[in-house]
Amino acid sequence: MAENIKTITENRKARHDYHIEETFEAGIVLAGTEVKSLRAGRANLKDSFARVDHGEIFLYNAHISPYDQGNRFNHDPLRTRKLLMHKHEIRKLIGRVHEKGLTLVPLKMYFKNGKAKVQLALAKGKKLYDKRDDMAARDAKREMEKAFRERQKDN
Repeated sequence: MAENIKTITENRKARHDYHIEETFEAGIVLAGTEVKSLRAGRANLKDSFARVDHGEIFLYNAHISPYDQGNRFNHDPLRTRKLLMHKHEIRKLIGRVHEKGLTLVPLKMYFKNGKAKVQLALAKGKKLYDKRDDMAARDAKREMEKAFRERQKDN
C-alpha cells in the first residue's frame, strides 16, 4: 500500500541548532479547527519543543493559526498538544532524555494517509563553534561545486 504524505511545515532551524541523533513519528491530538488550519498549511514549528510529562509526550509552542472560518469554537494557536506514540517508544525516549541530556525537537509536521503526524528528533544542542564549522563546510562545498561547473563549462 502506497503512503500518501503531504508536508505541512518544517523546522529548518532545528538542523542548524541541533545534532540529530534519532527520529520518531508521532500522531497529534487536534481540535477540528486545527485540522482545517493545518490542511491550509498554516502552522509553524519555529520555537517548539516536546517534553515527556507523567508518561505522556506533549508538544509545546507549536503555532497553528486560528481557522479563518472558525467561530467561537476556534482553538488557541499556541496550546499544548498531546502526541501519540507507543508506550515502549515513550519509555525509550524517557531514558534517553534523562540519561544523556538530549532534548525532543519537532522537525516537521505532515499528513500521512489523512492523519496529522509530527516527526520528532532526539537531539543534542550544537555549540557555536559547531555551527561555524557546519557553515564553513557548506560554503567550501558550494565553492568546489562552482569551480567544478566552471571547469566543465570550459572543456
